Amino acid sequence: MKKLVFVGAGSMAEAMISGIGASGLLPGEQIWATNKQDADRLKSLELKYGIKATYDLEMLFKNADAVVLAMKPKDAAAAVGEIKSYLPEGMLIISVLAGVSIAAIETAAEKSLAVARAMPNTSAAIGKSATAMAVNSHVSEAQKVLIQELFNTIGLTTIVDEYQLDAVTGLSGSGPAYIYYLVEAMEQSAAEIGLDKQTAKQLIIQTLLGAAEMLTKSDKEPAQLRFEVTSPGGTTEAGISILEQHGVQSAFVSCIKEATAQSRRLGHLLGNELAANRPL
Repeated sequence: MKKLVFVGAGSMAEAMISGIGASGLLPGEQIWATNKQDADRLKSLELKYGIKATYDLEMLFKNADAVVLAMKPKDAAAAVGEIKSYLPEGMLIISVLAGVSIAAIETAAEKSLAVARAMPNTSAAIGKSATAMAVNSHVSEAQKVLIQELFNTIGLTTIVDEYQLDAVTGLSGSGPAYIYYLVEAMEQSAAEIGLDKQTAKQLIIQTLLGAAEMLTKSDKEPAQLRFEVTSPGGTTEAGISILEQHGVQSAFVSCIKEATAQSRRLGHLLGNELAANRPL
């Protein structure tokens, strides 16, 4: 790949630009970006990562090998309508637009495109994203490898069928927020049982890191790992019993199901708007 173009220059675009550059996959001068109207933001990315930025669409898309759609989903209809004449048949499009289907992108562009739809999460900012991606039939094996290489620079990447991406959104796309929500509760409890904030934060973070590492390295199921920590009549059992009384595990299941359903609802709305090429 000699030229990668970002349409949209927000936090996800920056995470990808940072990861790609740090990995050595592409030098900054081979990465181009544009956005709706924030010239200061583009200048900041140019200075920080050595990329090129422009509002000249002819220059932006000239000899581009792939285009990343990274604007806000609500701006997708207007953006695709503006750039579609610069996209040749078969162009590789990589979308990180939550809820927007591959079919809607192709319909809006009014041509056959090689489209990959990806769902990273906000941990991309530190190179720890859990990204799932789906591709259409026009994406070649070589392009699929390239796309995986791009997302591997910001974390772990897995390929799924497109219909599974709403579930991915509900599980790992929104997942960091669930963990932060849990940490908020742990911090509140720490304050109420007499631990100072800094000590509690360090203990909570290390506990999460340790548990994640155990899940990574052990071949045991989470339930087995939990059982091994839960001695009969002990402190962990006492705490777990309260969680069970409040239905915390069931609440988490319902939470993820509802987030998945909302992804489908938003996808239907955004997809219709994009296909009709009408901005929200």
